[in-house]
Amino acid sequence: MNSEALLATKGPVLIIGTGLLGTSIALRLRMGGVPVYLEDASPVAAGLARDLGAGSTEPVSHPQLVVVAVPPDVTAMVVRAALEKYPDAVVTDVASVKSAIAAELAESPHAARWVGSHPMAGKERSGGIAADADLFIGRPWVIVSSASTDPEAVLRVRNLAVDMGAAVVAMTAAEHDHAVAVMSHMPQLMSSLVAGALREEPAQALDLAGQGLRDVTRIAHSDPLLWAAIIAGNRAEITRVLQGIQERLQELISAVDSTGGLDIISGAIHEGNLGVARIPGKHGGAPAHYAEVTVLVPDEPGRLGQLFSDIGAIGVNIEDFSLEHSLAQPVGRAAVFVQPARAAELEHGLSARAWQVVSAEQEGE
Repeated sequence: MNSEALLATKGPVLIIGTGLLGTSIALRLRMGGVPVYLEDASPVAAGLARDLGAGSTEPVSHPQLVVVAVPPDVTAMVVRAALEKYPDAVVTDVASVKSAIAAELAESPHAARWVGSHPMAGKERSGGIAADADLFIGRPWVIVSSASTDPEAVLRVRNLAVDMGAAVVAMTAAEHDHAVAVMSHMPQLMSSLVAGALREEPAQALDLAGQGLRDVTRIAHSDPLLWAAIIAGNRAEITRVLQGIQERLQELISAVDSTGGLDIISGAIHEGNLGVARIPGKHGGAPAHYAEVTVLVPDEPGRLGQLFSDIGAIGVNIEDFSLEHSLAQPVGRAAVFVQPARAAELEHGLSARAWQVVSAEQEGE
């Protein structure tokens, strides 16, 4: 993209808040030639985003669109101020909670120009320095409006989401807040609890950490202050979700602590199987079952790239991939997930190219 004409979003656009999301939005708009202006309570943060090429820190008087990308505990206040200061602008926000903002603006005479939105994208790292113009490509972008919202305002925010490369999803504020409590907020808290249980564990135990533990605790690196504000903004929905988990957890504890209860333990694992099976698969379609081909990859420069190149030369598409480093060994275990009908072909092709493929029989030894 190199021209504003290629984007449906027209400037000038004001981004208030130059953290990860705000700066990422700004970078992509600038790639399309859209005039972007930056504002942040921290001049240093705004200056960093400017230096990254996200826009200008000069004042703007008549923005067409204002994107509020500040912490959720102050989002409603900043949205209200923007609606009052820029009477011709559509104002959206990217906060991860929506009902509280909608309630705060319910009596505002300018509420018709506010459209709530929430791009379901992020990173463990925060701040403008982690910004990425491609952050939203293929990600869901929730748009929240009501019967009183100006349709033109909804269209402008929808255009913004599409220009970001995102997939637009329409929800009410209540639907959104319940969905994120289950799909985002609860996993964050569970990951943090599991990771927190490791604090006092001996190093000898942690040496046994495998990919399962790494997967569960990956998002535990998140910003504590930011997440405290997010949770506080969605207390009711998260409380209901956690209470449901608490009931099942207490039942599981009782089963584990007794001499029987194997049916309850097995049932908990089975319920997990059923839940995982409901998570949408690749490209948002139905869940798919792939075959796993395990390859040992020497921990040397260029070797992983060579593996990908060889898989491409064989003509097999990689549906998913993970890499686990073996304990005290200079190799990694690459799990390559492919269509089941292509697994044998991939194994033979990689073996012929001198890769060490771990067969299913070897995995079970």
